[in-house]
Parts: sequence; C-alpha cells; structure tokens
Amino acid sequence: MIQVGDTLPATTLMEYSEVEGEGCSIGPNPVDVAKATAGKTIALFALPGAFTPTCSAKHVPGYVESAEAFMAAGVDEIWCVSVNDAFVMGAWAREQKTGTKVRMLGDGDATFTKATGLTLDLTGKGLGLRSNRYSMLVKDGKVATLNVEAAGKFEVSDAGTLLAQAKA
Repeated sequence: MIQVGDTLPATTLMEYSEVEGEGCSIGPNPVDVAKATAGKTIALFALPGAFTPTCSAKHVPGYVESAEAFMAAGVDEIWCVSVNDAFVMGAWAREQKTGTKVRMLGDGDATFTKATGLTLDLTGKGLGLRSNRYSMLVKDGKVATLNVEAAGKFEVSDAGTLLAQAKA
C-alpha cells in the first residue's frame, strides 16, 4: 500500500470535459498523474463508486463546499478518483455540481487504484474491484498525508480532516 513519502503511481486517469479548452477536447481526456501533480498541492480523495449513497450524500459534497477553504490553505486542485469510466464521472460531476471546484477523474480499469494498493473487492456485492475510501494530500507528486478508511466507514477521509491537514 502506498505510504506517506511515496510518489504517486505514474499512471493516467481520465476526465470528461464538456467544453473544449486549452489542450482539452470535448469528451474523455487523459490526465497524466505525474505531469498533473508536478509542482502542485493536490487534495485527492477516492471512493468506491459514483452515484453510491455515502459518496454522493457526504463525500463529494464536503469537498465541493470546502473548495475555497482548501484553496486558501494552499491547495491548487481537488481531485476525486473512482473506478468508473470518464463518462460516468462526467455525469456525476454534473449531478454533484462540482464545476471547477473538484476534478472528477475516472480510473476505469483500476490501474491507479491497483498501483496504490488501495483496492476494495466488492465482487460479492455486484460492484467488482473498486477503490477503498481514502484521502491524501499530495505535494509535488508525493504523498504528504494519507487517511484510509476502515471497511464501511466514513470517518477520516472527509473534507474536514484533509482540510485541517492542509492548514497544518
């Protein structure tokens, strides 16, 4: 499992863009993790799945509501990572009204999740291999803090906990 001090895995996540932008076409666009984190402070949180109850009711809304406070604490971007495809993450971003506050990044084949060692096997529940629920503060591609939830819990990966760590 990834630890504090480790570099994030050199993988690619996918992000759905609804409008064409600088270097971004409409639709899924690759996000090279190493390049996207270089020289930045990222508040990254991961969760088992888009549109799932705790993720939709508590996890994502907490980060959306705290986005300005994160920026004031020196965080450049907030990332939400889930083992879902970019289309699902794009639809969930619209439903959650994340706008430019939280980047919703799909790890469709779980490459990033497997490389971090933070997988969660929900095969018996019909969801297959997913990401564990966690949060981390990433500085210049390296893990500065890591908060991994116990199975079925939502106690340490919330926005308030990571925000306090970002302010420290």
